[in-house]
This record gives sequence, C-alpha cells and structure tokens, in this order.
Amino acid sequence: MKKIFITLTFTLICAASAWAQRFAYVDSDYILRHVPEYASSQKQLAALSDQWQKEVDGRFQEIDRLYKSYQADQVLMTADMKKRREAEIVDKEKAAKDFQRSKFGPDGELAQRSSSLVKPIQERVSKAIQAVAEGENLDMVFDKNSEVMMLYANPRYNKSDVVVTRLGLKPGAFAK
Repeated sequence: MKKIFITLTFTLICAASAWAQRFAYVDSDYILRHVPEYASSQKQLAALSDQWQKEVDGRFQEIDRLYKSYQADQVLMTADMKKRREAEIVDKEKAAKDFQRSKFGPDGELAQRSSSLVKPIQERVSKAIQAVAEGENLDMVFDKNSEVMMLYANPRYNKSDVVVTRLGLKPGAFAK
C-alpha cells in the first residue's frame, strides 16, 4: 500500500511539473533604448521628418500667399483670370497634399525608411529573446509594451536585462 501511495504521489508530481509552463516578459522599449543603432536610426528619422515637414510647411505657406494675393487682386480680375488663378491655387494645394501623403502617409517614404532602418534591429532583438527563452527553458515570453494587457508582472520574470546582455550591451547604459 505504501509503495502504491509513493508511486502515485511521484506520478502526480511529475505530471504536474510536465504541465507547468514557464512564462517571462521583456520590455521592448527598454531593450531598444540600449541599442545604439536604434538611437541613431531614430535620430535619422527625426531629421528626415523635420526636413520634409519644413518642405510641406513651405508649400502650404506658398499656397496661403497665393490665396491672399488672389483675394486682394480679385476685384481687378476678369472672370477668365479668376478661373486661371483659382485653378493654379487648387493645383498647388493638390500637389502639396500629394507630396505630404507621399512622405508621411501609411505607405510613405518615412514609413518605408523606418521599416528599413528598424526592422534589422528588431530581428536582432527577437533572436536574442528567442535565445534567452531557449536557454532558460521558457515556454512563453510576453512583451510588456505590446497589445497583450499585463496588469501585474513580478519583476523576477522580467528578462529584459538578460536580453540586453545577450545583445552584448550593458543593462542600464542607454544609447545616446
């Protein structure tokens, strides 16, 4: 009877440990702040965005200037001249909006550049996370900053510093 009880208890313990899953989480923003390439790519994107925004602003200022000029001269114009000036203003406004969309739209140059600069970094971080998960026999790793709502996380399950170390960087030393 004692042997059956010990065998049954041992079997239950083994089964319970087999069903147990190991979870951890990482903070992707924290990890990316450590990566120098990410910081430089963000600076490049910000500079590019500022440059394009100045171009867009300049185009809309030109349109505003043309419109104000049109309003001032409208009294002295013939109907044909009015139509021509209105068409010119509308064409320039359409061109400015198209330019803005081509640079800042969802499929615009800024989004494409961002993808091309950031994607290799994200892949590198993803591989490091995968290596940490495999090395520590983790079943699932969540990202603290993703759509998965995490109401509480015990800090002992935070593997962000391990991933930063795996990337060959020093935890706490953010890239500039």
